[in-house]
Formats: sequence, structure tokens, C-alpha cells
Amino acid sequence: MGLRQSLAGIRRPWQAHHSLLVIPLVLIVLITVVDIHSPPDVHLGPALVIAPAITASFAGPWVTGLIGVLALAAQVIIGVFHGGLLTTNHVVQLATLAVLSVVAVILCEVRERRTRQLAQVRTVAEAAQHVLLWPLPERIGPLRIASMYLAAEDEAQIGGDLYAATRTDGGVRVMIGDVRGKGLAAIGEAALLLGAFRETAHRHTSLPDLAAALEESVGRYLADFEPEEEAGERFATALLVEIPDDDPITRMTSCGHHPPLLLTPGQAVTVPSLHPAPPLGVGLPGYTLDVFSFEPGDTLLLYTDGVVEARDTKGDFYPLVERATQWTDSSPAALMHHIRRDLLAHTNGRLGDDAALIALHRNRAPHRQRHHAKTIHADGFRHRPGREPWNGDRTTLC
Repeated sequence: MGLRQSLAGIRRPWQAHHSLLVIPLVLIVLITVVDIHSPPDVHLGPALVIAPAITASFAGPWVTGLIGVLALAAQVIIGVFHGGLLTTNHVVQLATLAVLSVVAVILCEVRERRTRQLAQVRTVAEAAQHVLLWPLPERIGPLRIASMYLAAEDEAQIGGDLYAATRTDGGVRVMIGDVRGKGLAAIGEAALLLGAFRETAHRHTSLPDLAAALEESVGRYLADFEPEEEAGERFATALLVEIPDDDPITRMTSCGHHPPLLLTPGQAVTVPSLHPAPPLGVGLPGYTLDVFSFEPGDTLLLYTDGVVEARDTKGDFYPLVERATQWTDSSPAALMHHIRRDLLAHTNGRLGDDAALIALHRNRAPHRQRHHAKTIHADGFRHRPGREPWNGDRTTLC
């Protein structure tokens, strides 16, 4: 069984890298021929070590060992043509080539083992992501949805950022949040907040009540599990959004989170959070319900601070509003693709913090009369020609 596995181990790399193997084989033949036809005082045999060294860069340990054996055989041939194998010079060259070939094989095996371990960790991280961050449906109610998650940790696919969406009577509720910290250390708190949202989102009629329930859950968790040295330093920001099926509005409660962007054809503006409450876990009451216009054809872009605080090599933040303006006519999936590519290009592929985004696009209803209304809660909103401004009600609960 062991021999069969060994032969299979040789066969698989050979099939995958047979074209690249031409390089070390040609080098072995070339060095051998040149050395044989060189004067006796010219020794090119030590250069044969380059063959297993090159092979180790793209092949497995078995193939690297095979190339090392061929290099040793070539060294033997060179020794026969240059006065015999028992000369001190050829014995030293053979021993050196053998040792260096073994070292190349060992390093190759270490690299292969590290690659397998990293693949296993990523597989576990992907499974954990699907358990904690349930994939959002492409369509839910009147919305088309797309999401994106970029983890700052190389070995992880999840961290302290989180999002969830659920269907309620007559609408859709969405949460996006950011637990203090990043990487695997923040997964426990993110899982708690996601579970609390999924459990309570259907039980409370208003977003402020839902925020209060989440605060209570986070407070209980921190009281039991927060380390003493981090007392008062663990918290989570969250943005709760409710989108009714029939009304062209969106209701929002912010717990210290960034306000979303409203994308309309040709422009992207920041939805103002008029009365943001403290983050969850701080223990301060007072959650506000803000109402804004969200009409068919509009897209609401929710994001975490890992997006807008991502820096380039000069230290400049990622200009989300400016970049999103270029893609206001894109579908949610295309919008995520554009932002992902542009964000990674801005940071040179290295994020300093986890980043999450959700795009919510309200589908047009061609067979129904559109509500000609637009809230103007901030200077960032521009009145659309031919429309009367809609005075949205705002409810403040303390």
C-alpha cells in the first residue's frame, strides 16, 4: 500500500508539472555533456545541484528526490569520464550533491505540509462562515441582495464583521455590524449577535425595541465572558434596517454604526443618521427610529468601517462615495464585484480590518404607480425634478 501511494505521489506531480520538468532534465544533460568535454581542470559537476533546487519550487518531494537521484547519476558519469569515482574531488562532489538534494526534498516536504494545513484551515473557516454568516438570498421580498465579506486574517474567512437578513410580516429586516477587534478572536461575539438578531427580529414590532433586545443579549454575554482586563472595552456597532414591501421608505436604527449610502441613477449620497445611539454593549439606553425614502430602482449600500477606513500606501482612506457613484446603475452583484476589485487594488491586496458590504436594490414595480416622494433629511439629498418632497415621520424612543 505504501509503495502504491508513493508511486501515485510521483505520478500526480509529474502529470501536473511535466512541462516544467523539462528545465531540470535539460540542465542535467547540458551540464553533464559540457563537463565531459571540458578540460580536466574545469569542474561543472557541482552545478548539478541547481536541478533539484529548481524542481523543489514547483513539484513535490517525490519528484524532487527523483531529480536529485538523476543529478547524482550524472555526477557518477562525469566522475567515470574524469579519472574514476574514487578521487577525493569526485567523492566530495557526490557527497555534497547528495546532502543538498536531501535538504531540497526536506524543504519541499515542509512546504507541502504547510500548504495542506493552510488548505484545511481555510476549509474549516469556510464551513464556519456558512454556519455563522448564512448566505443571503439573491432575492427576498421586493429586494435584490448581494453581499461581500473580506477578512483581514489570511487564514480566516470570517472575523468581527457580521450581517444577516430575515423576512418579517410585510417587510425585510437587515442587520450589519462590527464587533470590536478582528479575526478569530471576535468570532464568538459576532456569533452571539447574529443568533440574537435571528431569534428576536420577529418578536419586536419596532427597530428600537429590537435594538434594546440586542443590547440586553450582548450585556449578558459580556457580564459572563468579558475578561477583567478588557472590562468596558468590548462592544459592537450595528445598523438595523427595515424595508416595507409596499411603502417606498426604509426605517433605520443606528447603534453607533456608519450610515449607509443611497445610490440613485448618477449619484451616491450618504443617508444621514440623525440620532445614532451608542454601540451595543455600552449599556446606555436611547434608540432612535429614522425614516428615509427608498424608492423602486434605488440601491441601499450598507458597509462596515473596514471599507471606509481601508488605507492605500500613502495612508489615504478608501473613497467609497466617490467610487460608488461610478456604479449606481449596476446590479447588486456587479456592484459588489466592482467594489471588491477596487478596494483590494486601493489597499494593494492587504486589508487592515475585516470588511463587509450589503447591497439592497428595490425592484421596480412597472404595473403599479410609483410614489413621487423623496425625503430630504440632509443637504446631501438632492430634490428630483418633477417630484414633491415627502416629509417622512421620524420617531424617537428613549
